[in-house]
Amino acid sequence: MLYEIIATFVALNDGMTEPPSAKIFSFMEKDSKQTGLFVGSFDPFTEGHASVVRRALLLFGRLVIGIGINPEKQYMFTAEERRERIARRYAGDPRIEVVVYNGLTVDLAQRIGARFIVKGVRNAADFAYEMRQADYNRKAAGIETLLLPAEEGLIDVSSTRERERLKRELLSKQKQ
Repeated sequence: MLYEIIATFVALNDGMTEPPSAKIFSFMEKDSKQTGLFVGSFDPFTEGHASVVRRALLLFGRLVIGIGINPEKQYMFTAEERRERIARRYAGDPRIEVVVYNGLTVDLAQRIGARFIVKGVRNAADFAYEMRQADYNRKAAGIETLLLPAEEGLIDVSSTRERERLKRELLSKQKQ
């Protein structure tokens, strides 16, 4: 099912009117040498992000989790705190590497040898935004983007909501 969804997204984005045969997408079979790049701010890393990691590892032998730095954004946690938390979560899995990066995602993808960027999408707005980014990534560097729809029960999970929950907890503890 996942392969069919991805194949349909890629095919429709390339102007095809029907999904291509599975044969064309044989590259989607897990390749222990293939590197995927999962990027985001991960402020903080959520169960939705963990779901994307789990499913991306079904496709890639190596997954680099790239924590992007946007100087225009205010973060709750420093980049190093985010890197440490994610690295600790996956400490026993040699297939996962966690890095912090500045600059363009396609530049990081090229540096680590990833032909695919992996992104999770929860709704139509996420999908529309990520499709524009995917188009840029393809045109700028020939890097493809795989969009993984959120699993049932995780559609409403977001870093913003998680930060709000953490702030409420902190305020509650301060009042006690």
